[in-house]
Amino acid sequence: MSQTSSLLIELGTEELPVKALPGLAQAFFDGVTSALEKRGIGFERGDAKPLYTPRRLAVLLPAVDVEQPEQKSEVLGPYLNIALDANGAPTKALEGFAAKAGIDWTQLERTTDGKGERFVHRAVKPGAKTADLLADIVREALAGMPIPKPMRWGDHDYAFARPVHWLVLLLGKDVVPAEVLGVSSDRMSRGHRFEHDKPVWINNPDEYVIALEGAKVLVDPDARRARIVDEVQKAAAQAGGSARVTDDNLEQVVCLTEWPAAVLCSFESAFLAVPQEALIETMEINQKFFPVLSDGGKLTEHFIGIANIQSQDVAEVRKGYERVIRPRFADAKFFFDEDLKQGLASMGDGLKTVTYQAKLGSVADKVARVAALAETIATQVGADPAQARRAAELAKNDLQSRMVNEFPELQGIAGRHYAIAAGEPKEIALAIDEAYQPRFAGDDIALSPLGKVLAIAERLDTLAGGFAAGLKPTGNKDPFALRRNALGLARTVIESGFNLSLKSLLDQAYEAVAFAKTLEKNKQAEKASEDARAAGASVAVSPIAGSTSHADALEIYDFILDRLRSYYADKGVPAAHFNAVAELKPASLYDFDTRLDAIGTFATLPEAEALAAANKRIGNILKKADIAIPHAIDRSLLNDPAESALAEAVEAVLGETDEALHHHDYVTVLNHLARLRPQVDAFFDSVMVNAEDPAVRANRLALLKRLADRFRAVAAIEHLSS
Repeated sequence: MSQTSSLLIELGTEELPVKALPGLAQAFFDGVTSALEKRGIGFERGDAKPLYTPRRLAVLLPAVDVEQPEQKSEVLGPYLNIALDANGAPTKALEGFAAKAGIDWTQLERTTDGKGERFVHRAVKPGAKTADLLADIVREALAGMPIPKPMRWGDHDYAFARPVHWLVLLLGKDVVPAEVLGVSSDRMSRGHRFEHDKPVWINNPDEYVIALEGAKVLVDPDARRARIVDEVQKAAAQAGGSARVTDDNLEQVVCLTEWPAAVLCSFESAFLAVPQEALIETMEINQKFFPVLSDGGKLTEHFIGIANIQSQDVAEVRKGYERVIRPRFADAKFFFDEDLKQGLASMGDGLKTVTYQAKLGSVADKVARVAALAETIATQVGADPAQARRAAELAKNDLQSRMVNEFPELQGIAGRHYAIAAGEPKEIALAIDEAYQPRFAGDDIALSPLGKVLAIAERLDTLAGGFAAGLKPTGNKDPFALRRNALGLARTVIESGFNLSLKSLLDQAYEAVAFAKTLEKNKQAEKASEDARAAGASVAVSPIAGSTSHADALEIYDFILDRLRSYYADKGVPAAHFNAVAELKPASLYDFDTRLDAIGTFATLPEAEALAAANKRIGNILKKADIAIPHAIDRSLLNDPAESALAEAVEAVLGETDEALHHHDYVTVLNHLARLRPQVDAFFDSVMVNAEDPAVRANRLALLKRLADRFRAVAAIEHLSS
């Protein structure tokens, strides 16, 4: 059994980039472990993980082999017909190979491969000491780290994310001599910059975490995270509320501190008149503070800052935090008050002068298109069309507000507040906000019926406009966020249970943007002619005709289906099930989802695999048919008991499933079809479809087509056949 020792590598730096810190630490950890594995040095990972603070990256492994295993090598030499002459004496080729190996040719071994017998040099040498390899391991790990813009410091050529100031490199109790990025290794780490600004002796790796804790540094990010959450919630409880702790804000605070301490602060309650989203945005994004909420989820006048020090004068720290936040809150209140004076409706006047997209006109033009779509959708799903139109007409007005200009993330949210202040119905105000949902991956769709209508209408126009303007995503480029809009549209339709004809709505949306595109072209042509006339030229202007294409709308439909592929894959739906439904391209995405559920149920039946294979066979037969296939079956031409039995069973199933198919009860349809397996198996066992008699052949093809058509009324189940 190999002898092992614990290993510690700590690289001390100036403050590392906050958002990049976890990734840098993980890359360093992975680089070290990969370099050990590449050299055959065994180690126990145990619970080891990247350790880091703003000023250090560390790798701590509980057990690492102190030396490599024996290193075996095998170098193939020349074949015998090249290595030996006719007398069996070595040729220059063999002598050169042996000299390179450092031995006499008679000590070489022989081996045989597909081309014949050849010489080979096999050697075994002792493994190197791990300590002798660690310097190269560290350098290799650092060289492989993803650092887009490395910094240089001093008068040398070293480069890293930030200047490096110390290196701890211990294997067991021993310091491993090394020089990396201009610093020499030792056992002296560094404590907290303010609480313990002095070297910290690390006796051995096992004492590293405890030694730094004594120097006011929590090097384990999980320990800092737990401490922050605990202190924040305790401070919030003192204020009679609970802290809002988002993952992103928490992670950034973890990466900003080495010895976090919570400080409860407050601000003037008058600021609570401002939409709480604006205040929360300021606290979290700009200052990395934690807002305190009431039991009902409302913002209170308290917040919590995290100091990177256990201050002896907490009151002064509190004053500093409160002082820095007050001007931002004052600005937000000013913007809000000024916006209220202007009013949401009047904000919309400015949208006429704001270009939405050069080929598609202004934002006001987009608003008009979305309003028409919203009215159509509302009528189909039982929402109030008048309210849908009104909500759409107001939904983009807050883009002209001072609040959204300062806080772009508040689009829709600000509009909701201004709509309420203007006396608009609460349904309309809420829809203005919910139109943006889902705002990000994993976000909920809109909750209110009117919000769902507006969210769908908005995304339909964005998709149609993006495609019409030639802005389809390519690679990583997606300037209109069409992929996100497509998935948001699909999710809203499916999860709302709206049985809408997506194809019809896409036709309407594309026709509207195509018309807008034509108008914009005509405006540009007219302006060009006016400029030409002003220059003294004679110009005749002909209006540019518009064109709409059903094929363009179908391209958008396919694009949406493509987004659904990953959506359903994340839900565990097999690709074969998705393909079985996607091939039919149902007009309604809700219907698509219903069919997919039915396929999932059908696939669990014992008959599913055989019927899927039979369906594939039927499809191939029908594709190769060289005669016209009649719609009905002529019973007088059924001359085999198996085909008569199948014909009778198929006609019975068609009658039994008509009603279920009409009501989109696809599970019932497939359950009835599954009962046909015995008749289908018997048919293919005893009946030759391509009979010599053309009438009999056409009749048998008609029978198979009637069966296949009923299956395809639900899905192309042949995709389930392996």
